[in-house]
Amino acid sequence: MVIPKLHYISQGKSAKEHIENIQKACSSGSELVQLNLKNVSKEEYLKFAKQAKEITEHFQTRLIVNEFFKIAKVIKADGVYFNKTDFCPSSVRANLFTWQIIGAAANTLQECKTLLTNRVDYISLQPFINLENQPKEIIPLGLNEFIAIIDALKTETPIIGFGGITTKDVNAILNTGISGIGVSTEITNDFNLIRTFNKLLKASSTEEQRHSF
Repeated sequence: MVIPKLHYISQGKSAKEHIENIQKACSSGSELVQLNLKNVSKEEYLKFAKQAKEITEHFQTRLIVNEFFKIAKVIKADGVYFNKTDFCPSSVRANLFTWQIIGAAANTLQECKTLLTNRVDYISLQPFINLENQPKEIIPLGLNEFIAIIDALKTETPIIGFGGITTKDVNAILNTGISGIGVSTEITNDFNLIRTFNKLLKASSTEEQRHSF
């Protein structure tokens, strides 16, 4: 399985705006987008996930669905992503096609180890910097913690850095051993930056992170 180095995490003041921004991201060259809708019912999520799937399919962009793994299977998204580590991987796997991937967030070395034990396909290590409305118990990691965690894990599973990352951070982050990055606000503010991020990451189809599972 090939996991792109740049993940666009959708933003918007409404579900409709999330979909509009996914369209912009795809047309700007994003190879993977994550539908990051919050505070919506399963029915609403399914409705907008179908719209996101139509867009991403047109542009041949990967689509990752947040949390709702059964919806991910229904619409045949490329995978599902969890913002927590305490989901049941066996239950999720049982409700997915064999080719669909599972990603999850982690903030500590132990959380990463737990996710690797549960055989996730990629980990979003976060946050890189302190974010607005972030719970106090979530510690911003920075470059030093990225290095420490990557060195300790010694894993081939892709580790994606996320949380306030800008184009200025990319080179330093890649030097930590991080596989790629997830970006939300920076791209939402200027979708033309996708090209810049891709260039910095050298995220062409021949240079993506390759991961077998």
